[in-house]
Amino acid sequence: MRPERHPMTFDRLGLSEPLSRAASERGWGEPTPAQRATIPGLLAGRDIRLQAHTGSGKTAAFALPLLQQLSERPPETPRRAGALVLVPTRELAVQVGGILDALASHLSPPLKLACVHGGVSINPQMMALRGGADLLVATPGRLIDLVQHNAVRLGGVRTLVLDEADRLLDTGFADELAQALALLPRRRQNVLVSATFPPQIQALASRLLDDPLHVDVAPEPVADPAIEQHAVHVDSGQRTQLLRHMIRAGAWPRVLVFVATRHATEHVAGKLCGLGVAAAALHGEMSQGARARVLADFRAGRLTALVATDMAARGIDIAQLPVVVNYDLPRSPADHVHRIGRTGRAGARGLAVSFVSATTEAHFRLIEKRQGRRVPREQVAGFEPQSMVDAAPTTGGIKGRRKSRKDKLREAAARAA
Repeated sequence: MRPERHPMTFDRLGLSEPLSRAASERGWGEPTPAQRATIPGLLAGRDIRLQAHTGSGKTAAFALPLLQQLSERPPETPRRAGALVLVPTRELAVQVGGILDALASHLSPPLKLACVHGGVSINPQMMALRGGADLLVATPGRLIDLVQHNAVRLGGVRTLVLDEADRLLDTGFADELAQALALLPRRRQNVLVSATFPPQIQALASRLLDDPLHVDVAPEPVADPAIEQHAVHVDSGQRTQLLRHMIRAGAWPRVLVFVATRHATEHVAGKLCGLGVAAAALHGEMSQGARARVLADFRAGRLTALVATDMAARGIDIAQLPVVVNYDLPRSPADHVHRIGRTGRAGARGLAVSFVSATTEAHFRLIEKRQGRRVPREQVAGFEPQSMVDAAPTTGGIKGRRKSRKDKLREAAARAA
């Protein structure tokens, strides 16, 4: 007989009953691999190097032990922040703060959590920090502002979490991050969470972490086969017109459109509005109030198209999103998987459309190779590409319509003969 298997539970990882109950109330059954590996190590005071992607349960992997550590501290008046979670964007700050609030709901005495970020007035956040806080979730820039206003003191921070550390550096916040780190006590526990570990993140990890526990649960993501993918060949200048055509021809009620830059969000959304499609931009320089209104309008169906950058879309969850369009291709195959993974959730089927031009064909082939899936090329009547590069599918290199220099020389030689 095989030995009876006892399911892993959160309490068996060393978590208290109130935290285990809160995890159960969120519908979490067994801990994920990231949680099973990280929670005991963090509770034991180890530095953690966690490589994890979206959907791995990474937030709870550090949130649950952080809350337990804080709940075991003697009460202080005023409260001193014992833990700090630094994140790259306001959306992620709100998301992480919401998870921490929910998980802390049964703790007694209750902890005071504060979520601070830019894009909104600093005054309400300063008021909320009167009397201190036990745990801070912050973007680096707003944290520095609050310290300069004497609204928060960081001398009591015992545990630091850098969530999505690759994005903290990738978005140009390296200087702000360095300033924030300089404000913290030198003796502390450090947790570094990142989906990827390029050289600059490895260098940061080597500086921050002391004999860390390495937890790697981030294999290259694979695209969900339930998501129907289409690659449409189109010249760059025809993409907006084609998008309007596909929205109407497909009767798409909502579509999330990914572009490469903040300027492109405004440009494409404006063009769509001019073509009669209810559209709005979502980017990092909008105020929090404006972003909240745009997202509310999109969720309620008052907008058909939401045009966003990767960074602006991080941390938002839109239920029953039927279509995602890569107006601009993502920079990496992993970003492609994360983009299209916003559709086809909770058992529903989804549609992901990528616009591919002559100049981006090679990059899209790399995306296909990494996801192990070939996406047939299509053309839409009336929007056939007119570029000099043949847009038809090929099995080898991209064949050009324009005659090569060698072809021209051969023809000249033939005429001369």
